[in-house]
Amino acid sequence: MNYELFIAKRLITGRNHKSSISTPIIKIAITAIALGILIMLVAVATSTGLQYKIRDKMAGFKGHVQITNYDTNNSEVSTVPIDKNQKFYPNFQNIDGIKNVQAVASKGGILRTETDFEGIIFKGVSTDYDWTFFKEYLVEGGIPNFIQERNREVLLSNQIAKRLSLQVGDTILATFVKSTTSKLPSNRRYIVVGIYNTGFTQFDNTMMIGDLREVQRLNRWNDNQVGGFEVLIDDFDELSEKGSEIYQQIGVTLNSKTIAESYPGIFEWIQLFDNNVWFIIALMIIVAGVNMISAMLVLILEKVQLIGILKAMGSSNTSIRKIFLYNASHLIIRGLIWGNIIGLGLLGLQYFFEVIKLDPETYYVSVMPVHITFTQWLYLNLGTLILCVLMLIIPSYIISKVEPTKAIKFA
Repeated sequence: MNYELFIAKRLITGRNHKSSISTPIIKIAITAIALGILIMLVAVATSTGLQYKIRDKMAGFKGHVQITNYDTNNSEVSTVPIDKNQKFYPNFQNIDGIKNVQAVASKGGILRTETDFEGIIFKGVSTDYDWTFFKEYLVEGGIPNFIQERNREVLLSNQIAKRLSLQVGDTILATFVKSTTSKLPSNRRYIVVGIYNTGFTQFDNTMMIGDLREVQRLNRWNDNQVGGFEVLIDDFDELSEKGSEIYQQIGVTLNSKTIAESYPGIFEWIQLFDNNVWFIIALMIIVAGVNMISAMLVLILEKVQLIGILKAMGSSNTSIRKIFLYNASHLIIRGLIWGNIIGLGLLGLQYFFEVIKLDPETYYVSVMPVHITFTQWLYLNLGTLILCVLMLIIPSYIISKVEPTKAIKFA
């Protein structure tokens, strides 16, 4: 029988402590643990949510890996075409984890109405394009239908549509810069069939999605010429590895870059979230640990007579320390339970009702996203419990200073 655990349970279930001097100290310690795990859960969930949401939006607009000609790898607009007939298109044969390879091309232009105009990047896509991302953020209308031979349907962002007072079904005039073989600008009319809103203003302010064949005509390319390819992968955590494998598989006249390489500033910024989260976790554990140390010292001082009796009956210092460590662990677990109930409740409230809004100009999202995995939740709780208990081991050695003869008389 584990008599240390038995005594600890009797101390926990006893009611005498409810009116003792240790009561407010214990409540403060439990509150500190609860607040600590609550803040850690919120910090991890919001940081992970922002990272996932921002990187998923960037991949939705640009793909995880872009394959372009060396002459245009630093430009948003394709100027030198690539032959569509590549060994890796439509599938990479020797690389696992590739979700989709889609041909794209871009053209700079201006959308005009009678009263206003907007500069845009016309991104041409084909029947192989993965519309999952834009379907998620579609607020009105539908997706362009590329079955027709000549398609004039386009998808616009909500920002562009509002500035130009456009609605689904409206026709818009677009003027494109001259091609390499023509000195005159090209005018085209397109039909707005869908409006999306991702909250990523860097792309929403300029991107118009339409038929790849339109861009080919505007650039005076043939049907086998495209501006580049976008590669979607299954696991974002393998981005660097897959990017290297893709680079090795493409031709020597082509170049490939991951979105992390194409937009290093944004990815360096979101990686800073991890540093902030680790700082918050460390600070909360220290605060919780210090409060638990205070609570444990008060419990020891309050039970000096019991310690003396146990020593007189032959209990070792180690056994008595275990009793108080069991007792403290119970308090830590109580704090963790309350912190998890409140913390997960707040995260669920934000997830389902989107209470907290953000400025998309600064954070690239309009609503604070939250995301936490079971593994993250488990590590936070186990880590807090283990580290707090470890912090209590040294203070528990004060028990060895208690002398039985004096402690038994102490009341």
